[in-house]
Amino acid sequence: MHRNASKLGPADDPTIWVGVNFWSRTGGPLMWRSYDGAVIDEELRTLRDHGITLTRSFLYWPDFMPEPDRLDPVMLERFDDFLERHSALGMTTVPTFIVGHMSGQNWDPVWREGRDVFADEWFVERQAWYVSECAARWKDHAAVAGWLLSNEIPIYADWRSRGIGTVDHRHVTAWADTLIGALRAAGAHQPVSVGDGAWGVEMTGADNGFRGRDLEPLIDFHGPHVYRMENDPVRQNLGAAFTCELLDLGGKPVIMEEFGVTSDYTSEEHAAHYYRQILHNTLLAGATGWIPWNNTDYDALEDQEPYSHHPFEMHFGLTDDRGRPKEQLREVKRFTEVLRSTDFARLTRPDSGVTLVVSSFLEKMYPFTQPDDAAAVLSVTRQAYVAAREADLPVGVAREAAGLPADSALYLLPSAKQLTAPGWRTLREEAARGATVYASYFVGTHQTQRGSWWPKLDETFGVTKQLRYGLTDTIEDDQLRMTFLEDFGTLTAGEELVFPVGGTEHSRTYLPVVPDGAEVVATDGHGRPALLRHRVGSGQMILCTYPLEHMAAVTAAVNPEPTWRLYAALAAEAGVTPVVTVADGRVVTGEMAHPDGHSFVWFVSQHPGDLTVRPEVREGKLTGLDGGELDEVSLTPYGVVVARREP
Repeated sequence: MHRNASKLGPADDPTIWVGVNFWSRTGGPLMWRSYDGAVIDEELRTLRDHGITLTRSFLYWPDFMPEPDRLDPVMLERFDDFLERHSALGMTTVPTFIVGHMSGQNWDPVWREGRDVFADEWFVERQAWYVSECAARWKDHAAVAGWLLSNEIPIYADWRSRGIGTVDHRHVTAWADTLIGALRAAGAHQPVSVGDGAWGVEMTGADNGFRGRDLEPLIDFHGPHVYRMENDPVRQNLGAAFTCELLDLGGKPVIMEEFGVTSDYTSEEHAAHYYRQILHNTLLAGATGWIPWNNTDYDALEDQEPYSHHPFEMHFGLTDDRGRPKEQLREVKRFTEVLRSTDFARLTRPDSGVTLVVSSFLEKMYPFTQPDDAAAVLSVTRQAYVAAREADLPVGVAREAAGLPADSALYLLPSAKQLTAPGWRTLREEAARGATVYASYFVGTHQTQRGSWWPKLDETFGVTKQLRYGLTDTIEDDQLRMTFLEDFGTLTAGEELVFPVGGTEHSRTYLPVVPDGAEVVATDGHGRPALLRHRVGSGQMILCTYPLEHMAAVTAAVNPEPTWRLYAALAAEAGVTPVVTVADGRVVTGEMAHPDGHSFVWFVSQHPGDLTVRPEVREGKLTGLDGGELDEVSLTPYGVVVARREP
């Protein structure tokens, strides 16, 4: 299947954004009141000297539009100056218009008076006028690289609900269409997006009115804001990458519009590890721009809202409050050096024969289903993505809701309670065509219609299920010990994989079966079938009777757990073992192709200590970026090494 890595700009001259979200340390959101051009020059120079050539800037709405039919001329002139200072340094910026939410607080223009941001026609018209006036003023300025309608407007529109269940998606789409229409009518030609954080139903399973599929035709790029809290380091390191994969909703570029860490939550060393992981893993997941949050710290503003009540928001900076670089900024500079040395603007992600299936129950509001169903789809699919990357698989993420690709050799359906009947039909047809289709049993996390909604389970997998209506078959052991009875891909007869067991009173459940046409590939610790193969047509259906991905997803500090070895074996069975792999789940690899015929291979450590691995290269040879032959790869804690592969 095709894997997105679209870039801004024309194909023969793409634009790569490496920037930062910017508020000057002189005022934070109130910087335009205390504007100090000399300080801003200093701040911009420090960023530029570390490889950052773009800022995302913010027009603090109450200051720029104090009345419904008037813009403040002083604020406009100060932004004029801000643009000139960017141009003088060879930098650009992305202005953000509707800035009513920032860093843990909402600010209204005094004239909003409780009006609905999206549904009040007069209020929408005033926003469109504001956008039009600003765009007309700055559309021809060389320092303007793009535009954003808002900053995290789902929180601003209704912070209590974040729009979930309260905002009509038709109003949101019409609002975006109106504002982008006003921008274009004013003559602005630069790329534009919404600035909503990409928190819509396709990404979270909760409908806040921002539907990516509806907005996709209107925008030029997707801009996720990712600040994950996790209980597993590898899920944390790959979480933003999974978000990028999910955002392939129509082939538009994915720009990491916000990510970062507050120094109040982490050491500087670990902050640098986090930046390194986010930057490189999202690159391998198709991101083609990066704008971390944010440029500086704000210790001098501790008495100013929002920092007085959200003090951790003062310390997300790439520099401290005196403008001195933190290790995070040095990490960004090292990343830009990798982009240059690999000629990243010309790199592409190779197509993949491995498809990770995302059930449509994540995003489709089917009647009489539970919110927990969507949450479970997101959880298990994220964990499956982690396992696939640990297996070095160049996995493509495909949404059932958009139709499954018909060109994959391996389909992974992890811990799937629900898939539509047509979805199952497609997978059976793909297996008959010659594909390997893997599915693991899962009954869901709650009691309502508890069970796997799999039509023709017995016929599909060549088994006779031994289920009892309304009851579960509880997994009593603390570990699943899966022993292989025959060679299977990269696994040999007699090998044992040991998986963690977890889940709720409902989900901690296995599937008892008797083979009826299928062969038992592996058994559990009680001799029961744990993995079965059913040959159909030219392919095979592989059934796992345990919810491996769900059990790992609900377990803290679990990765790498053995699902990656099972996925590597499945890839071997399907004939899609990657060209370059390492036999260590603590190191993730990924390859990017160059049009001149060579490629670049990333080795990304998921380990807190030093590691040395010997890559297995099935075609060509590896060299370092310095040209020397590379037989071993030595990685520092959570380190990254990039090599060149000659065909």
